[in-house]
Amino acid sequence: MSGLADVVVVGGGIAGSSLATVLARDGYQVVVLERQTSYRDKVRGEALACWGVAELLQLDLEKPLLDAGGCYATRAVAYDEVIDPTQAEAVAAPLDQILRSVPGVLVVGHPEACEALTQAAAAAGATVVRGVGDVDIQPGDAPMVRYEHDDVLHELRCRLVVAADGRMSTVRRQLGIELHQTTPRTIAGGMLVDDLRSWPARQLSIGTEGDLLYFVFPRANGRARLYLLHDIAQKGRFTGPDRQAKFQSAFGFRCIPGSEMFGAARPAGPCAFYPMNDSWTDQPFAPGVVLIGDAAGWNDPIIGQGLAIALRDARIVTDVVRSGSDWSAAAFAGYGEERRERMRRLQVAARVITDIVATFTPAGAARRRAYNAVWQTDPVLGGPRLAPQVGPENVPADSFTQSTIDRILALA
Repeated sequence: MSGLADVVVVGGGIAGSSLATVLARDGYQVVVLERQTSYRDKVRGEALACWGVAELLQLDLEKPLLDAGGCYATRAVAYDEVIDPTQAEAVAAPLDQILRSVPGVLVVGHPEACEALTQAAAAAGATVVRGVGDVDIQPGDAPMVRYEHDDVLHELRCRLVVAADGRMSTVRRQLGIELHQTTPRTIAGGMLVDDLRSWPARQLSIGTEGDLLYFVFPRANGRARLYLLHDIAQKGRFTGPDRQAKFQSAFGFRCIPGSEMFGAARPAGPCAFYPMNDSWTDQPFAPGVVLIGDAAGWNDPIIGQGLAIALRDARIVTDVVRSGSDWSAAAFAGYGEERRERMRRLQVAARVITDIVATFTPAGAARRRAYNAVWQTDPVLGGPRLAPQVGPENVPADSFTQSTIDRILALA
């Protein structure tokens, strides 16, 4: 079977469905090809940083995510072994004051967000095909997409293919676009819990104690996503049939007041761990094809930029499509340049933050204490800390130089 479309989006996750929704609203013929028939909890990022919320608002996609149960965290408390809990609360970051017109950090379930955005794309007029099998791309001025669905081979001729098919992108591999990756230094895992009712619903928290870094991202009605991160050398620490119990027990941190609440919470999803690293592509486009989201490379999740990156990618690519009839590879050169620098800066930020909060030694704790004392008053040294919320382009360029990294690492 054959057909025609303006844009074929391979992958119906956050990036692909966001782009499809916006373009379908504009009247473009959009087809979304998604492998999953239903989105499952795979312990993926669920916090949208403030600069990502700004992208979300610009794309006019806030309502679907709020309707899917999303809520804003307006305060961040860094309970940590190097600071008294009362002091940590006194210097809590007001997330609703980071960027103008941004209400805070949006926390939303990943499968719920994907489902909501896929439905928004369909409601806007996109054709959404779920349960798709193998997808084959023929790039060029009039690209061809072949895919299997219900044991039938389909062909679509279009003007542009958008590859939003994740880290293991088949489109990227077919195009021969090289994916560069850093070596993981840490491993992190998460688990969804219910009945965490003593935790403030609008307060997120990140901190270090002993040989663990933790994250708490609350949602409505006592639900929260908990994360733990440790050195890659301890791979397998939270495995086995009792991994959920071990995970909850590890959350009995002394630095968090009332941390026994975590042990009393009820597991509501899988407990899974993944290595943490950065990746990138030098040129995330080819004739008739452009890559967005994880398909184009990802940032180390330690600084939680995945959703914001996806929405920025979707917004820039939709701007190119909207700007005129030139959808050639050359038209996406500006996107490629912006993305390379954006990912470079975020890679530096992730590396520095790892050095500060995930160096589980006395020297690491001393550095963290020293950095906490200076980052708010030194805009250059504070750049790697601020970039994940305000956006990597909104801090001094000098924040991402080797000399600045060396200055931070020398703190003690």
